[in-house]
Amino acid sequence: MAVERVVRRDPPAAALMARSRGAGLVVVGSRGRGMVRGALLGSVSQAVLQHADAPVAVVRPEAGDRPEQWP
Repeated sequence: MAVERVVRRDPPAAALMARSRGAGLVVVGSRGRGMVRGALLGSVSQAVLQHADAPVAVVRPEAGDRPEQWP
């Protein structure tokens, strides 16, 4: 199965839902900020989970691997 990276300037949730048509899997990230806040999903993840036409995987960073720590 091919993996495709697409960069768009559309609203994120709308773009992901549109691209989900015909997809085998949609992968979205979640910041996972702390125990309590990390349990909640952002609005994009919520919208994609509820409305995508394909299975959705929500991926959270591992401890110590936060985007603000990336070079």
